[in-house]
Amino acid sequence: MNTADVWQAPLRLRIDTQSLQDNWRWLRAQSGGAACGAAIKADGYGLGAEAVARHLSAVGCRDFYVSSWGEAMALGALPNGASLSVFHGVRAEDMAVATHSAARPVLNTLTQISRWRDTGRPCDVMVDTGMNRLGIAVSDALNGALDGLTIDTLMSHLAGADLDDASALRQLATFASLKGRTTAKRLSLANSAGICLNGQGGADFAFDLTRPGLALYGGIPRAEAMSHIAQIVTPQAQILQRRSVRAGESVGYNALFTATRDTDVAIVNIGYADGYLRGFSCKGTAERGRLPVLGRVSMDMIALGVDTAPELGEGDWVSVDYDLPNAAAQSGLSQYELLTGLGQRFARVWSK
Repeated sequence: MNTADVWQAPLRLRIDTQSLQDNWRWLRAQSGGAACGAAIKADGYGLGAEAVARHLSAVGCRDFYVSSWGEAMALGALPNGASLSVFHGVRAEDMAVATHSAARPVLNTLTQISRWRDTGRPCDVMVDTGMNRLGIAVSDALNGALDGLTIDTLMSHLAGADLDDASALRQLATFASLKGRTTAKRLSLANSAGICLNGQGGADFAFDLTRPGLALYGGIPRAEAMSHIAQIVTPQAQILQRRSVRAGESVGYNALFTATRDTDVAIVNIGYADGYLRGFSCKGTAERGRLPVLGRVSMDMIALGVDTAPELGEGDWVSVDYDLPNAAAQSGLSQYELLTGLGQRFARVWSK
């Protein structure tokens, strides 16, 4: 949604440019001597991929990642000096676009490798080191499957670096066994959680390039990031109506909230169609915990208790609490879902 339009949306996301950049700077520092990229798939985790790439490029980020060629085309031209990779590789249907794009496919299968090899164009390659999602087998990477490719980055993906178990170390050892045994210019393993693990106990998860996603946008992948990663997005919505609810009366669908005393209520223009999902019913808050969500979240509306906010009325804006770790605990949703589910009815407003 174009925030320059004369018409003003009744919903907006306030996005903190400085905090986004500071989050990337911290992740880069934790990456040691490795370069630090940025996953901007799912339209920059819901915040706007073009704006995220522009703001991160301004502070030195050069490696960006999307999921599909549709996302690559929607992104448009990157800032000078930046590169783009497409995680899902290249289907037969993608070849016409991919061979005329500056973006690199991340090749995930032997079929994709065969399809791309004759182009002579650069690529990245994903190796499966234990996640059993995308990627070719380590044995294939070592036994000639990569012959004839011009590989910029050989990468793998950590399945459980946010957990305190041995899986990340097992994947690290498997991936490290590939070092120097392919023609790839760079190796890349660490996501946001892997960056938090980098250097702990001498383990080097960074290799040549890290690829953070969640932590860029204010998510906390591990406790080590808690005091360093800042929230960057705050949903804000307008009050449609302020009303009084008498003791004994209920609010919203299925009467999940019944007033025990006369209560002032604000009906606010945000709901599950905007990504503020029903998990926040009777649990969410606004204005830094001061205003509780009363009753069930509707498709387009929530009710807030506003006894403590006599100054608020029809047309006023309220900030919905959306600190990702706390919002995840309140709603039962993951931090990823909370970000990527934010809907298109929001105007996205970046701070200067």
